[in-house]
Amino acid sequence: MSSSPNLSLSTRLISSHSDGRAARQTAAPVVHRGSTLLLSSASEIYDKSQQTYGRGGLTTHTLLRDMLAKLENAEDVTLYPSGLAAITGALLALTSAGDEVLAVDTVYGPTRRFLDGMLTRLGVTTRYYAPTAGANDIAGLITPKTRVIFMESPGSLTFEIQDVPAIAALARDAGVFTVIDNSYAAGLLFKPLDHGVDVSVQALTKYVCGHSDVFMGCAAATGAAAARLKTAYREVGWMVSPDDAYAAIRGLRTLHTRMTHHAASALAVAKWLTGQPQVRSVLCPALPDDANHTLWARDFSGINGLIGLELQPRFAPQVEAFLDRLSVFGLGYSWGGFESLAINANPQLTQRVCRSKSELGPLIRLHIGLENVDDLIADLDQALGSLNLGSLVTDRDASAA
Repeated sequence: MSSSPNLSLSTRLISSHSDGRAARQTAAPVVHRGSTLLLSSASEIYDKSQQTYGRGGLTTHTLLRDMLAKLENAEDVTLYPSGLAAITGALLALTSAGDEVLAVDTVYGPTRRFLDGMLTRLGVTTRYYAPTAGANDIAGLITPKTRVIFMESPGSLTFEIQDVPAIAALARDAGVFTVIDNSYAAGLLFKPLDHGVDVSVQALTKYVCGHSDVFMGCAAATGAAAARLKTAYREVGWMVSPDDAYAAIRGLRTLHTRMTHHAASALAVAKWLTGQPQVRSVLCPALPDDANHTLWARDFSGINGLIGLELQPRFAPQVEAFLDRLSVFGLGYSWGGFESLAINANPQLTQRVCRSKSELGPLIRLHIGLENVDDLIADLDQALGSLNLGSLVTDRDASAA
């Protein structure tokens, strides 16, 4: 398009583009926005070798995908508008009507909702296996209809570690795709693709973006799975905004530093909690006496900020009162941001039925943020202390009656 001075002012304002001067390089990447791409000639309009429309992503998206591919050691990365969208996008890409998914019983609640809901309506069935099942157990579940094994390790809310390399190996031998929700590790603490997994999905909303202000997900893949994800991505029309892509790039710059702080504080809180009489157990695979410690130590380079707190059974009626006593911890879903959070993870209140939680008492999930760890421990200490007071009052009232 021309910007001739003979044109009217309104036309010149619309058709004005860069004046050709090179922009100075900045430490942060440029946010490249645009839907329409201006082509250099008419021959490019239907040239499939050229990028002709912005939905395929611009320079900001390309930089983010490249950074995530390096993080996950992937051949290709697709971006989605949420972590759940990355999970559903991967499953839609890899399955067809008549197929079956084998999914670990501890999957994220909305993942189960998709498997039991929309994917079922599309003719894909799901069977769930126990998070403690070994590769031989899972091998016995595979049928000619099995197309995907879906893992989440550690398990959502209950932190079971699966033998991912062994499961990936048996799936590959059986011609079955493997997908793992790798949000816990943020692509940093565990490298699923290095262990034979086909697709590593994560909610970038969590640790990568890191500031509780962006929804985004990604699927990092290799081989045939990568090609199928790329095709499905174009067919469905997924897209993320360049501004959100910029926020994810910004988060990646500090991911390692933030994760180190989260982990150190989470381990300090977990160790302190193990010595509290109100606490029945602490779910944290980095603790040496945790049932999942051996597999975690073999495959993971560290923990994130998530831990589970199981109270003594007699405190079950006081869980909400305990949460309401917290002042430094916020009450809210999600995790991976700078702030500490707590939720009631009671099996009856969560979005799924999970066999592994059936033997647990009142369960609280904590996300340990970037605050001073002494302040976090003090906050938990006063809230746990209120349980003792509540128990004494209950006992006194009962004896008086």
